[in-house]
Amino acid sequence: MASTTEAGALGSDAMLALILSSLDDDKAEDVVQVDLRGKSSVADYMVIATGRSTRQVASMAEKLMDRVKARSGESLRAEGMETADWVLIDAGDVIVHVFRPEVRDFYQLEKMWLPQGESARVVGSA
Repeated sequence: MASTTEAGALGSDAMLALILSSLDDDKAEDVVQVDLRGKSSVADYMVIATGRSTRQVASMAEKLMDRVKARSGESLRAEGMETADWVLIDAGDVIVHVFRPEVRDFYQLEKMWLPQGESARVVGSA
């Protein structure tokens, strides 16, 4: 994962806002924000989103990385672009997961990171 100095020029809240805006612009579905502060030293936030197809997943991930680079000059790293079933983007204090629906249903990351009974914060109405 990138260090705070590498991918933290925007700060975690500004990076989160940029990521959520990018996903919304690209019509991501079921966007969920998980607050990791106090739960993990790896990141402050996790964002989970769904794309309808591998093409949309790859496109959303590429555009998100391009927008961050244009705004902050930061180059983000991504894994999973080859198959685009699940793309993981390291944005420093914000970790982004973009899934195809079937893959997201299988892994259910939200349930792994939230205490029982707590629901994730669903963002927007995309």
